[in-house]
Amino acid sequence: MLRDSPPNPWAQSRLMSDRPAARRSNFLTDIVDADLAAGRHTKVVTRFPPEPNGYLHIGHAKSIALNFGLAQQYGGVCHLRLDDTNPVTEDTDYVESIQHDVAWLGGNWDGEVRYASNYFGQMYALAERLVTDGKAYVDGQTVEEIRKNRGDFTTPGVASPYRDRPIEESLELFRRMKAGEFADGTCVLRARIDMGHANVLMRDPLIYRIRHAHHHRTGDEWCIYPMYDYAHPLEDAIEGITHSICTLEFETNRELYDWFLDHTGPWNPRPRQYEFARLALGYTVMSKRKLLQLVVDKRVSGWDDPRMPTIVGLRRRGYTPESLHLMHERTGTSKAGGWTDYSVLEGCLRDDLETKALRGMAVLNPVKLIMTNWDDVMGAGHLEPCSQPALPHPPEGVEPPPARHFTIGKEVWIEREDFEEVPPKGYKRLFPGNKVRLKGGYVIECTGCIKDIDGVITDVLATVVPDTKSGTPGSDAVKVKAAITWVAVANGVNAEVRMYDRLFLDPHPDAGGKDFIESLNPNSLKVVTAIVEPSLANALPDQKFQFERHGYFVADRVDHVQGSKPVFNLAVGLKDSWGK
Repeated sequence: MLRDSPPNPWAQSRLMSDRPAARRSNFLTDIVDADLAAGRHTKVVTRFPPEPNGYLHIGHAKSIALNFGLAQQYGGVCHLRLDDTNPVTEDTDYVESIQHDVAWLGGNWDGEVRYASNYFGQMYALAERLVTDGKAYVDGQTVEEIRKNRGDFTTPGVASPYRDRPIEESLELFRRMKAGEFADGTCVLRARIDMGHANVLMRDPLIYRIRHAHHHRTGDEWCIYPMYDYAHPLEDAIEGITHSICTLEFETNRELYDWFLDHTGPWNPRPRQYEFARLALGYTVMSKRKLLQLVVDKRVSGWDDPRMPTIVGLRRRGYTPESLHLMHERTGTSKAGGWTDYSVLEGCLRDDLETKALRGMAVLNPVKLIMTNWDDVMGAGHLEPCSQPALPHPPEGVEPPPARHFTIGKEVWIEREDFEEVPPKGYKRLFPGNKVRLKGGYVIECTGCIKDIDGVITDVLATVVPDTKSGTPGSDAVKVKAAITWVAVANGVNAEVRMYDRLFLDPHPDAGGKDFIESLNPNSLKVVTAIVEPSLANALPDQKFQFERHGYFVADRVDHVQGSKPVFNLAVGLKDSWGK
């Protein structure tokens, strides 16, 4: 929907539509190449068809990249279609969030957003045709009876006592179902295929069920709704989809997909379903039901909690569209499954932000450092201006932004861990008698500390070494082995910093029937009051930074208020601490 007219109200990124299509090779491109070479298709048409019953997650991001990227690569189009066939679980909030997320990821969908409900009339007419052709019948068994009689992989199904009812009777009952004469669960429409089929899904699957529920688009017009396995292939066929890309768990559904198309066609073009291995990301769960449970049970603050694998959560955490597309490229597209470690995702974000995120200094666990000779050397109350690059290594061809400016005075905040009264072996930062550089400022020599009555260090003491200000002639005459970050007491700004970690301690929290709640990380969020340099207080919501030595942070899109209420979220550390 990122097109000229009418404009896309959700447009945030043209990541996929503005850049040249990258040539990628995988088993799907091999299929498309063969189809085009054989003349089976002249234009590639794909679709992304989520059900609006929850927020999209990182697994959907892979499908978005694949479906939209495949269409773009071959100069085709991709449809955004919402599979709204179950009014009980769907909501307009989900509808809007899906459009927003797809657009943010750069999805350039063709035409208006499409809905399964656009085709309810056609689906119903085709269902009547199946009944008339003797390929479908109305079954009066309960859902429990139908499930029991379907059998399993070792036991053939048992035919319904209604399977051979006259066509005219089934047609009349189906029309009465549509007219609202029956209560929910009274009867269903089933395809008449084969109760002894090796594929259990082919044992007379349900086509329609009764749902007296208000639909977010069609209101109360319908009280019967098509099942996914019936609706999906028809939606693809009606829209002229050429390549229907699904995740691997739908491989067994493909036979049923083809059966419905074979008995409702002919279709031109004839869609074909292909499956790829979904993204299985460690330290996450991606079941909508389980994600909803986390929200309802208030284990997280909402669908957009930065610990959630939802797209809105990842965005609030500080992830970028480019980092998620990089994740798709690095994990590849194949039919072979397997787990991807969470560190791969974090590495993609680091690589993307390295040349984009502006730098800044923040002290997360502050202790005051006093330069006892400052007044004698620099003058009482003097604040010395300093500067540092805002972006030391901008992308090639990009003009670097102006340097950031701040001041240094007699008192500065430093990290508490940057001082040790009795240093361990190899420690290079502050301890009595050692010199370090205050980054962008002066060299100082530590002289000791002050403690309170409980023995807690309240102040670190040092002397400033004259003529060592960074960037001035002769400043490197005094050699030091370490530089530490700091923020001046005179103009440092208090900020709320949310230190997020992985939501689960177990790399596979719900594998093998485990209770995923038991794997929750009790330390997945720690909130600290930090002190940041003045420039960071003016950050815009959603703006990314590298807090030097700490990691990459983002100004929270919801709670951060520019100039008055700085709130930052840890996106990812500078290094993979979980690897240890």
